[in-house]
Amino acid sequence: MDTITPGTTGRKPECETLSVPEAGARYFGLSRNGSYEAAARGQLPTIRIGRLIRVPIRALEKMLDRAGEAA
Repeated sequence: MDTITPGTTGRKPECETLSVPEAGARYFGLSRNGSYEAAARGQLPTIRIGRLIRVPIRALEKMLDRAGEAA
């Protein structure tokens, strides 16, 4: 049985990160391999948790905002 903390809706919070392939595909139309290559080059912001590599949505969107301002 799950315990619900007072003041919460009982729903899971939305994930604030995406997998590398999901971020690459959703934001840039990249393939799985292209997404990992972009992450390895530092073109996608990533965090590593053990062997897991995730892309923080806020960092990615800030990066895109800055790129839009420079253009």
